Amino acid sequence: MTIDYDVVIIGGSLAGRNAALAATNLHATVALVEPKVNLGFIYHYALGEIGKLAQRVDAAANFGIHFYGDTAQDYLNGRIPTTVFSEKCQISVEWQEAMLYARGVVSNLQEQNSLAILAAKGVDVIIGSGEFVLSPHLAFAVNKRQLHARTYLIASGSRPAIPEIEGLQSTGFFTLSNIWQALGEFSTLPKNWVIIGGVPQSVEVAQTLTRLGCSVTLVVKHPYILPNLDPEIIQLLQGQLEADGVRLLTQTTVTQVRRIDNKKWVQAGDKAIETDEILVAIAQQPNIESLNLAAVGVKWHQHRLIVNDKLQTTNRHIYACGDVIGGYEFVNIANYEAKIALKNALFFPVSKVNYQCVPWGLFSYPMLAQVGLTEKQAKCRYIQDEVLVLRQYFKILTAAQISEETTGICKLIVHRNGEILGASLLGAEAGELINIIALAISQKIKINQLANLSFVYPGFSEIIEQTAQEWERQKLNSNIGLQDFLEGFFHFRRNWNV
Repeated sequence: MTIDYDVVIIGGSLAGRNAALAATNLHATVALVEPKVNLGFIYHYALGEIGKLAQRVDAAANFGIHFYGDTAQDYLNGRIPTTVFSEKCQISVEWQEAMLYARGVVSNLQEQNSLAILAAKGVDVIIGSGEFVLSPHLAFAVNKRQLHARTYLIASGSRPAIPEIEGLQSTGFFTLSNIWQALGEFSTLPKNWVIIGGVPQSVEVAQTLTRLGCSVTLVVKHPYILPNLDPEIIQLLQGQLEADGVRLLTQTTVTQVRRIDNKKWVQAGDKAIETDEILVAIAQQPNIESLNLAAVGVKWHQHRLIVNDKLQTTNRHIYACGDVIGGYEFVNIANYEAKIALKNALFFPVSKVNYQCVPWGLFSYPMLAQVGLTEKQAKCRYIQDEVLVLRQYFKILTAAQISEETTGICKLIVHRNGEILGASLLGAEAGELINIIALAISQKIKINQLANLSFVYPGFSEIIEQTAQEWERQKLNSNIGLQDFLEGFFHFRRNWNV
């Protein structure tokens, strides 16, 4: 059998494209088979930024700031201080202008991550859908051609899972993969929304739509919007969502959807809700059905591929990463998995995934970010007395007071020996701050070393230093002998100085 490639990547996600580029950088021969990549999430983040700017304008209006001419755009770009104006302002976000901005961002990213660039760098790009075959050797068949490789990487991404709700299909709905592109064809943004599901992206969309002037009801079947996260953090986020105007219906199931007199109606628990549009965002379903996996010995369970800690499937020549192996849909986690899988596929399968130091972020307001273990997870894994929980609130920060972003909390989970087990942050710049803690965990930097850092003042990173210093206070309070020693020492020093 002739080997055509070192690795064939079955793509359909950004992780697949990133893996193909990384393989060429390692001088491997690589083919990328890709039917399509959906960049809808970029629309979401771009329009989320528009929502933030609209909120800034509203906040400025509350202080009696007046904009005229081009000064509104200058303010949004941060070029004009808020103290310049003194009259009441009225500014609204034009939907078509917002979509024009989002399309520009997506176009730039499509160009930077284009298949043409990958091809120019040596990737054999094949457009189409295919399947694994044994004839008699393992290969991937696409466009009447069989691709033979030493190894294969499945990075085919996922699509929205659609629940079986009476009347949903006939009434019509949006999903996370098509909402923003489809709404781009609307002249105005529909005002009333029901969002079904409690995945991270549904929370982001709910807040974005609310900031753009919509009325939003978010329906989730769990007691909290994100049941796998720290309840203390989630309760704060839920409070912020409700303060922003999002109507939350927790522990509620949607049983029926109907169209009556050109209006959509959603039966959520005992409530009938009239709405203009519906967004379904309950979960993602991996794109694996057409790959003929059973024929080549690749097993799956509950719509996710079974992999070991080296990201090998049950066929040792086939690896997988990203949405196809389950979990929340986060690009950085999929890229991390792609690096591990590719390294094992090209060289020797010795690298293992370690999610303990891989952060992720929810682009809410305030932003939520997480790395490592939550408090509950840590206390299940270790003896409870060995786990210390350190908290500080953003309101203590000078930078938070200046920017009026005082809502937030930094929560560090630490072993009594100083090892950092995890962190949850809710607040301004949480997505950047969590990277510092993730680095500390990956490099086994202990909590006392973070406590001894001196961050730029005033700045939001100071919250890490302030929270870490709680460890020293807790250790001191729990060590009576040390307290007595320090009191005696300073008593001696005072008398000695005299």
